[in-house]
Amino acid sequence: MPANRSHFAFLQDHHICRPITECQPLYWWYLYTPAKGSKQKSTTMKKRKLALVCLLYVGSIISTTVNAAGPSQEAIDTAIRKSIPLLETAATGSSEHRQCFTCHGHAMPILALVAAKGRGFTIDEKNLQAQLDHTAADLARGKANYLKGRGQGGGHTRAGYALWTLHTGHRKPDDVTAAVTAYLVFDEKADHWKSSANRPPSEKSPFASTYVALRGLDAFGTNAQAKRIDMRKQKALSWLLHEQATDTEDRVFRLLSLGHLAAAPDAVKPAAEQLIKTQQQDGGWSQITDAKSDAYATGSVLFALHQAAGISIDHDVYQRGVKFLLGDQLEDGSWHVRSRSKPFQTYYESGFPHGKDQFISMHASSWATLALLLTHSAER
Repeated sequence: MPANRSHFAFLQDHHICRPITECQPLYWWYLYTPAKGSKQKSTTMKKRKLALVCLLYVGSIISTTVNAAGPSQEAIDTAIRKSIPLLETAATGSSEHRQCFTCHGHAMPILALVAAKGRGFTIDEKNLQAQLDHTAADLARGKANYLKGRGQGGGHTRAGYALWTLHTGHRKPDDVTAAVTAYLVFDEKADHWKSSANRPPSEKSPFASTYVALRGLDAFGTNAQAKRIDMRKQKALSWLLHEQATDTEDRVFRLLSLGHLAAAPDAVKPAAEQLIKTQQQDGGWSQITDAKSDAYATGSVLFALHQAAGISIDHDVYQRGVKFLLGDQLEDGSWHVRSRSKPFQTYYESGFPHGKDQFISMHASSWATLALLLTHSAER
């Protein structure tokens, strides 16, 4: 891109942006909606409008033309239907073998299953509620430690993902969620949230921990915590604007965080561009430089570009990503991604395929399913 060209002009020239009147952000409103019954004052209409205007001004990184060569909706829906039973198996198997809540076995499958339900796909609703109960019960067991600022194993990442899960499942705030949000704002000096683990990609990035913490605070924060929450959000925005992302996970969650905080377009646009520029020839994205494309990276990137920057599902960038995901899905409905983490717990069979790679593959399959589900422009 020429040095004298703005990011917005660059995106317009390359047909990545479309007029504001054509933008159709799916979840922007939802991102700023506290949980029903939350004691925290609802995000003001002024902030909601600002968030929406920012997203629309970013041009929603959207195409003006449909990619006629893109995969058919029938092919996409078939892939989604194949993945749903395995995601349900992942959640059930995780609960049967682990008393604790897990990001890969509960959070991500639940996010995908709720999205599938909202778009008219059939899921096991009894099982969904059972996994939400499992999540709530795990947080309840850690309530005392949350109030003391200690949290549970997995730290901020686990707490944030658990709150995101409960919010997505339409659970109401209570004294337990209030304890978790108190833990998330316990350290008033911090400018972001750190991961307490080193298990890439899903439990290493401070950008990921920061995003899920921000979501949890907006969904379940209380009136009593409001000032501390606002202060932490201001500090987080400053950190996000200056901290450099080093891999795809960082870039994904940096963009999601900037979008969630309604950052200025001149911050969101280059963050989105960073991801667009790293799309590989096969249409996918890799977790790290010089690695092969995989469903974890590709699904999460598509989710972030659409949710935080408004990229159109019709744009070539998105369509190429979808095509990669369809081609990478296995006959059993899963996506296999090889683990980069060292074993950290006693091995167990959850019922999800791929042996020692099952946990990252659960996460990857959830991201892939979410990205495919976004091709439905509205809930049915």
